[in-house]
Amino acid sequence: MLLLLGGGVLIGALLALLGAGGSILLLPLLVSGLDLPLRDAVPLSLLVVLLLALANLIPAMQQRRVVWRPALWLGLPALAGSWLGAGWVRSGVIAPSMQLLLFALAATAAALLMLRQPQASPPVHQREGRLQLLVQGLGVGLLTGIAGVGGGFAIVPALVLLARLPMTQASGTSLLVISASSLMALVRHGHWPAASLPLLLPLLLGGGIGILLGQRFVSRVSERRLRQGFAALLLVSAITTGLEALQPQTPSPVAGLRISTRFTEA
Repeated sequence: MLLLLGGGVLIGALLALLGAGGSILLLPLLVSGLDLPLRDAVPLSLLVVLLLALANLIPAMQQRRVVWRPALWLGLPALAGSWLGAGWVRSGVIAPSMQLLLFALAATAAALLMLRQPQASPPVHQREGRLQLLVQGLGVGLLTGIAGVGGGFAIVPALVLLARLPMTQASGTSLLVISASSLMALVRHGHWPAASLPLLLPLLLGGGIGILLGQRFVSRVSERRLRQGFAALLLVSAITTGLEALQPQTPSPVAGLRISTRFTEA
């Protein structure tokens, strides 16, 4: 219970402060910390991140930190990628070990992105920037569908580097893209983790506390220190999940019981 509550606080605070960081820390918590099978962990991760991103999106919109045009350029291909990636998982094209390995690589890339200084990058031509946003959105969507990752760690730098948004607007716009792509991937997976839903309460309770703390301190925390700390957490997540991916995969007794429902089965 305390592990879930603490994880929820951290995830909610990161989403409020950075517009990123939620599911890339949540999935290792569910898989390695709670020994949850990926079949349940991925949709549960998507559901938690969706709800927490929406909770952060409301104040972001009130503060006018959401910019719609770059959100569309990045978000529409992200929706397509989410649908495609989740479909690959649902059909068995991508094995659980590959899901974990892709997650570990994504966490490593996220740590490097968070340590970059986007303000020092050269200007990008508007047309070239839009094309790169489309490609980035597709990649983020694929990762969301495959590994249950919202992708804010890649969305925020892309909006800063390519759309030339200030950090505050990039983090707010990221929440909109995360919400839409997470919902798309959740629907496409078609799997409702009924047996794991009790875990939602402490995660969302902690997430709510984290959101309140993050909204309160968003203008006071040093962005550089926050990025460095987050990068360290990401590297720990990458190592933990990478080791999990290299272990022999055995059928989970929970998965064997098939305690779940599908969106298509009422």
